[in-house]
Amino acid sequence: PTSITIITLSIIMGTIMTMSSSNWLMAWIGLELNMLAILPIISKPKTTRASEATIKYFLTQAIASAMMLLSSTTNAWQTGSWDILELKNKFSTTIMTLSLMMKMGAAPIHFWLPEVLQGTTLQTALLITTWQKLAPISLMYMISNNIQPALLMSAGILSMIVGGLGGINQTQLRKTMAYSSINNLGWTIMIMALSPNLAVMNIFIYMIMTTPIFLMMTSTSTKTLQNLTTTWTTSTATTLSIALLMLSTSGLPPFTGFLPKMLALNELITQKLTTLATLAIMTSLVSLLFYLRITYLI
Repeated sequence: PTSITIITLSIIMGTIMTMSSSNWLMAWIGLELNMLAILPIISKPKTTRASEATIKYFLTQAIASAMMLLSSTTNAWQTGSWDILELKNKFSTTIMTLSLMMKMGAAPIHFWLPEVLQGTTLQTALLITTWQKLAPISLMYMISNNIQPALLMSAGILSMIVGGLGGINQTQLRKTMAYSSINNLGWTIMIMALSPNLAVMNIFIYMIMTTPIFLMMTSTSTKTLQNLTTTWTTSTATTLSIALLMLSTSGLPPFTGFLPKMLALNELITQKLTTLATLAIMTSLVSLLFYLRITYLI
């Protein structure tokens, strides 16, 4: 109990420290505290998969932290300021963006996310897909003015494609949720270039939708698609709400998930980026495929 309290407090404090700091070093310390506190939680089930997931998570986060330090020190060396909003150096911004993408598990550095989620419990998976995204996204929001839009948009589209295609042939629900998370991060990152506030709204709506999915999967202890088909008899309401939430996450009107996507597309078309908008709709269609598959099996 004592250790659990300490770990929970560290996770919360790390994220809050990162989100409220104006200095790169403090933000970095917050992220490190957060990472070190979540490692024992991932490795709690005494299985080889859990320890493998822990090591994978640790390595990716450590590399991302190193990239973050490199970027901020280069910037401090060039501009003489550690201020987060003063990230003016082009090299620094690019490295920083990549490091933040790696921290939240967006493509092209997304490979760790499905593996780590598959190796842990559903509650930990929920923690990684929601709470752990807050700190990197808030940092990205803070520096969004200085990042080159092309970088954000290409990474966003890539994440959408990866999230859509990767989720299709999955039977494990945690991996499916991981790819769904990558897909949604794609939307968030892409729209971050044009309207950071919209990006924040998008990620919050995603978190609000994904939390009950994971909680209901935990309550029915569902881990594969096959398990999901048998929950209908025991808990009808839960299964139905999982199905509806899945459809909502896919961005199907008239559900909530449609709103941020519609606003994002509206923003893209306003900026005369119709090709990008069309591409986004196409990838969204691909990801709709696996959400529909889940709901159809239910």
